[in-house]
Amino acid sequence: MDIEKYVQEVGREARAASRIIARADSNAKNRALRAIAAAIRRESETLVDANRQDLQAARAAGLEAALLDRLTLSPAGVAAMAEGVEQVAALPDPVGEISELRRRPSGIQVGRMRVPLGVIGIIYEARPNVTADAAALCLKSGNASILRGGSEAIRCNQAIAALVHEGLASAGLPGSAVQVISTTDRAVVGHLIRMREYVDVIVPRGGKGLVARLLAEARVPMIQHLDGNCHVYVDDAADAEQALRIVENAKTQRYGTCNTAESLLLARSVAGRLLPPIAAMLTSKGVEIRGCPETRALIGEATAASEEDYASEFLAPIISVRVVDGIGQAIEHINHYGSHHTDAIVTENYSAAMRFLREVDSASVMVNASTRFADGFEYGLGAEIGISTDKIHARGPVGLEGLTSQKWIVLGQGEVRS
Repeated sequence: MDIEKYVQEVGREARAASRIIARADSNAKNRALRAIAAAIRRESETLVDANRQDLQAARAAGLEAALLDRLTLSPAGVAAMAEGVEQVAALPDPVGEISELRRRPSGIQVGRMRVPLGVIGIIYEARPNVTADAAALCLKSGNASILRGGSEAIRCNQAIAALVHEGLASAGLPGSAVQVISTTDRAVVGHLIRMREYVDVIVPRGGKGLVARLLAEARVPMIQHLDGNCHVYVDDAADAEQALRIVENAKTQRYGTCNTAESLLLARSVAGRLLPPIAAMLTSKGVEIRGCPETRALIGEATAASEEDYASEFLAPIISVRVVDGIGQAIEHINHYGSHHTDAIVTENYSAAMRFLREVDSASVMVNASTRFADGFEYGLGAEIGISTDKIHARGPVGLEGLTSQKWIVLGQGEVRS
């Protein structure tokens, strides 16, 4: 296969399809989405079997545990995938929405209209559910998409792609509106991220190595986050039971996700009382604790934390722990070592909560809730195409609005400028 020629043809077809999808009405898009969801439910067994084959090949290739976790698709996962597509169908269509319309002294009305971005390229590793999520979000927001999943999920991704095309056809929409790259050749990525004539934005969903490479090589604009070093800060005024429950969920529900807590901070005034039971819970679940000197004085099994540990996304049963003076030092630590992804405070003090929300420079900031909620599905977006730690255009979980932009519109009745 001539990879460059293949990617160019995919791009041309996507650009042509993007013009059709941009003008498609909400009913057609929703019919397609509901048909896709129904097909996913109908073919649950087929998808799980394809995933099983991918998992067997991935284990044989020595894929690391975190990626195997992301790759796994259970029957419950298939049902959640279908539900996510249905939720996207139920959401209001942002395309064509006019806002901020106001009349100027000249008589004209000036406002903004929400419009699709065009062609979106999504590059992702493992997670086959991204194929359905990305297809649904791009379709509903009026965009064409080019999906390049990891080679480890090729069988499941292609099976999902067939169901997406079935749904598009049932609604009279072009199959080229959602194209899943059919080859595992890595050269595809290099061509895709430079194809400015056909691709309007790239969304990488994968490990730090993938995102770092794309940041260095891409010529197409990106919506991305590099890593997820998320924090939980237990404040002076924290409820002990709540702190234990939140830390347990944030760290141990899943280890391989970008919204898993990797760092725990505790105010000095409560560390002696609250850290031992939290540490006992973590240790009972096999989590390695790497801490500051005060942490190690309280927790005998803790090892010394390095500067690198405080800045690390472990994606493993490891957590860094630090005892801090209070909320000021906690915020300073998070803004210095964090990745601007998701950070949480546990406190019953309203002023402390509001200060944390204002001053922590992250895409999602939480009060008395697990960092694991930083997710498009949990935020009511139906699904997400990724999480952005950028400050321009989209920030946090990227749903429908994040896949559109706004253009200025002017409504007049013959006015001319004097």
